[in-house]
Amino acid sequence: MTGQDAWGALAHGRPALTDSNIVRARSALFDVYGSYLRARGGSAAIAALVRLLEPLGFEPPAIRTAVSRMVRQDWLRPVRLTDGPGYALTKRAERRLDDAAARIYRTRPSTWDGRWHVLALEELPTRGARDRLDSSLRLIGYGPLGPTTWVAPRPSAELADILAAERVAGRLFHGEHVGDDTELAARAWDLDTLGANYAEFVTEWLPIVSAVDGSQPAEAFAASQRLLHAWRKFLFRDPGLPEKVLPRDWAGTAAAEFFDEHTARLAPAAESFLSECLTRGTRTRSSA
Repeated sequence: MTGQDAWGALAHGRPALTDSNIVRARSALFDVYGSYLRARGGSAAIAALVRLLEPLGFEPPAIRTAVSRMVRQDWLRPVRLTDGPGYALTKRAERRLDDAAARIYRTRPSTWDGRWHVLALEELPTRGARDRLDSSLRLIGYGPLGPTTWVAPRPSAELADILAAERVAGRLFHGEHVGDDTELAARAWDLDTLGANYAEFVTEWLPIVSAVDGSQPAEAFAASQRLLHAWRKFLFRDPGLPEKVLPRDWAGTAAAEFFDEHTARLAPAAESFLSECLTRGTRTRSSA
């Protein structure tokens, strides 16, 4: 099942309150907070969150359960807003979303000083910790050179927190590679497969997003969020390597342009829907 198939199944049905639906709701909440709410103060009433995720097919119980999990995991914190109880991003969540946004929308400076950030673990973690560490390191842009050695094109502000969470010690180095940087990048990341996946992304999503003209705000919001969700998966696999170490005619460049074009095209209608969802509760209270 493709990513679009999974989202379509949610949008056209009424899913039961299963763990997989809660996980998907949690992921959708990260997308909404990162792409819209972070720039608007990082908080929203729970009623607004329910309204925002409705076009994506999520029922209120799944959304509320996902929010509760995010509170326990220190991604959200309860707050009292003018339109009722709500949830704001924690500092940890702000750091994670800011880093993700910089890579999703490529807002970092494009220059690279030629140095790599290297993490050398002092010992191999246990299996469970190793799997979690692997996922977390890939998400913040590190690729493996060996069981205990990871490399990234730039340091991450989240690295210390990730190592501390898994109680893992490591040594950090920042320096130039004596050798071919292109070969080093190809060793740490499967760039051939990644490039093919970028091309497949455009092929799959072109007819889907092109069919949404932006005349219906809720539809535009849902389409932009589904596109973002599919694009965000590349964060686990693409560290944002400098152009000089990428293969020629890198498919990721065309894919990024495609994502930017349709995100910008759908943005006015999506923002309109967002504003409606965020202000509906306030208007209701004001008129009461």
